[in-house]
Amino acid sequence: MTLLNVLVDFARTGRIGPLNCGMSLAEAEELLGPGRPHPAHIMKGPDIDGYPYSWDGLQLVVTQRVVSGIWINLRPGSTAKLPPLVLPDSGSFEATVLREELIAALDTAGCHHEVNPVLTFGEQSSIITQPAEVRTVFSVPGRDHHVPHRDRHYLDVMHKHTA
Repeated sequence: MTLLNVLVDFARTGRIGPLNCGMSLAEAEELLGPGRPHPAHIMKGPDIDGYPYSWDGLQLVVTQRVVSGIWINLRPGSTAKLPPLVLPDSGSFEATVLREELIAALDTAGCHHEVNPVLTFGEQSSIITQPAEVRTVFSVPGRDHHVPHRDRHYLDVMHKHTA
């Protein structure tokens, strides 16, 4: 399995393997191991809502101890890490994904997508996949991103959240 496979499956289904919005944090931690809680959880306790637990490049936003959002964060031009449940046999991987590469993979998989006008502006673009409603944000790389094409859009984040 490659990173692109994981991203396309997430875009199509709104799930990452067995991880999905609506599952309990306890179920997620049973599958992934203990997550790194956001500092707000540490300061205010586990019942504070809307803050993520992190497993390297994967974040699960928690509301009332239930997963309300799933995020994959990438930093173009760098090496990233995802838990083995998400990307098996990969301790770390190249986190550089061009917008055109992901769009082509979505089209090949038959995953419908449309421009997300709310998050498309300036040097940033975004799409929403259907029917899973996964949002994907791309941007032109910053100065500290080491990428081959400075003028093209790279994947920054993919996320799904419940209403």
